[in-house]
Amino acid sequence: MLSDRADLVIFDSIASLPHFNPDLDADSPTNDLSSPAHPPSRPPAEVTAFRQFLRASDGIIICTPEYAHGVPGSLKNAIDWTVSSCEFSHKPTVLITASTDGKFGHQALLETLRVIEAADIDNLQLSIPFIRTRLGADGSISDPGTAESLRQLMERFMAGIYRPAVSG
Repeated sequence: MLSDRADLVIFDSIASLPHFNPDLDADSPTNDLSSPAHPPSRPPAEVTAFRQFLRASDGIIICTPEYAHGVPGSLKNAIDWTVSSCEFSHKPTVLITASTDGKFGHQALLETLRVIEAADIDNLQLSIPFIRTRLGADGSISDPGTAESLRQLMERFMAGIYRPAVSG
């Protein structure tokens, strides 16, 4: 949908992120960097790479299923690693939940993204229940209503990324 206007780069290493541990996060308020008994620790290299990837992005798209009425653990873990370092803060972020139902996981993720100040998240979200009934055999979107909702969502996302500078 956006190939003529944007480059989509997928971070495919979420599973390689270690379990979140604020003691390993130098940006965490619980990591007392002033104490000689507790020398500063740095986040693991995988976390640093993930944060740099997010910082280099103009916007973020999260597309996820719901798992057991919740957020998939690896996704929640990845987001937790950004709480103290603020990569989502004021960055246009899309949330798409495509699942059998999805309402519980979607609401939980919306709340998390609001707390970490993802930009315009209430306007940049879409829940697609019964996703398998809306896809063709090749995995493409076969349902016209879903395709249109997704198109409108991506237009709002692009508008949020490329807002004209305000002069004055």
